[in-house]
Amino acid sequence: MANPKRKHSKARTRARRANYYNRLREPQLMECPNCGDTKVMHRACPSCGYYRGRQVVERPEIV
Repeated sequence: MANPKRKHSKARTRARRANYYNRLREPQLMECPNCGDTKVMHRACPSCGYYRGRQVVERPEIV
């Protein structure tokens, strides 16, 4: 069976674990202050494209 040649650093191990443990819980949701729709925290709103009071994603008008 293969054995590692070098020890993994603490940063590398913790980065891998952080990625895994963040995947286990659901993302935090909040109400968009611009349109009132539900969005993931620290992300642009998918319905209006606003983030922190500025429009960062251009949303096409649906006619």
